[in-house]
Amino acid sequence: MKYILLPILALLSVSASAQHERCGTPQAIQYQDQLTPGYAQMVRETFESAKANQNKSNSIYTIPVVIHVVYNTPEQNLPDSVLLNQIEILNQDYNRENPDTVNLRSEFLPIAGDPQIKFQLAQIDENGMPTTGITRTSTGTTSFGSLAVLGGSFADLEMVKSTVDGGHDPWDQSRYMNIWICNMAIDFFGQQIPAILGYATPPPGLPNWPGGSTNGLSDGVVLQFQAVGSNNPNPLDTGGGIIDVEGRTATHEVGHYLGLRHIWGDGDCTEEDGVDDTPNADAESQQDCDPSKNTCTDNIIGMDLPDMIENYMDYSAETCQNSFTQGQADLMHGVLDGPRFDLVNNNPASIFENDVIAWNVLPNPTDGMVRIESEELVKSVEIFNPQGERIVINTPNAQSDMIDLSSFAAGVYIVRISNGVSFAHKRLVLQ
Repeated sequence: MKYILLPILALLSVSASAQHERCGTPQAIQYQDQLTPGYAQMVRETFESAKANQNKSNSIYTIPVVIHVVYNTPEQNLPDSVLLNQIEILNQDYNRENPDTVNLRSEFLPIAGDPQIKFQLAQIDENGMPTTGITRTSTGTTSFGSLAVLGGSFADLEMVKSTVDGGHDPWDQSRYMNIWICNMAIDFFGQQIPAILGYATPPPGLPNWPGGSTNGLSDGVVLQFQAVGSNNPNPLDTGGGIIDVEGRTATHEVGHYLGLRHIWGDGDCTEEDGVDDTPNADAESQQDCDPSKNTCTDNIIGMDLPDMIENYMDYSAETCQNSFTQGQADLMHGVLDGPRFDLVNNNPASIFENDVIAWNVLPNPTDGMVRIESEELVKSVEIFNPQGERIVINTPNAQSDMIDLSSFAAGVYIVRISNGVSFAHKRLVLQ
């Protein structure tokens, strides 16, 4: 029994502290560094390169997203409504449009940042076919987490990114941000305890690395299924009782994916996150929202600012997180103009609404009947179900068309029209 004592103590520590290790990104970097010595240093160098390449323009970056839902039970197979809600939260948080920005304390207003980053579920897959941007995989794996995770091994967690290992293979990681949603909980005396709520891969700057250098860690974001969205029907209990979920785990992990570190620098007051306008802190906030905390002395805009519990890259409660700083926004722009350039630039996979043909689908959402309206002559209308199967093909040869979908199941569908020369796509929600 003594051989499992340390993992159990570690698990108890995680549970009692309410998500003390709720983000596993630093451990993921350490794991990859063990497989490929020098990986962590490359991540740091990429971070510094992104800082030097910061883009302070008003450009809006659009990132195509594919969500892989890997489920063992019906509860883990989250409905489309939760996934769409999570995308909406990302778009609010990364465009400073979230309603709770009003809760940012006045001393932080001069450094508040608007990343101007848009996330859109992919509408075209790797083969050029219409897609909802969501895949669903039933797995025999009850959990992709293990006690070994607490010791720093991510081998089990990475299996969710592989079809042969019970997960789902990623789409082209240079052109899509892959998000996996699964169960990473540990069974502890019959209780499922989520040891971590998510982790992500920061941009490693691999162009000058030999092939296969990161075979251990596959690029993307992984989320615990109860931590997704603000309308998730599954309560999240990390061992200390039910906690509030506002979809900010994804906001936090995508921040890592785009180059940001934890705001306290994963150390004490002598450690920094590398962003000049984020206040130092001696530790993570541990699920609290204490505005009186000022654990380190610093000088930002001529002030010794308190701990920024409102920052998405802290471990504060999701109900008090509401902002990035301008420095964090600039750094993410540097990443998107550098190591993740192909994700948002010259990307044939990211075909978005209204790019080619001016048209609309009304009403959307719908309970059955939809009308296609276009300023051009519509030669064909095709509708694809959530599995990517074409269920409707019409040839109206007119500027409008009526379609009855009332016999089909609720879900997210893709409508594709053609004017005889070009195609355009829209996402349609059938209630």
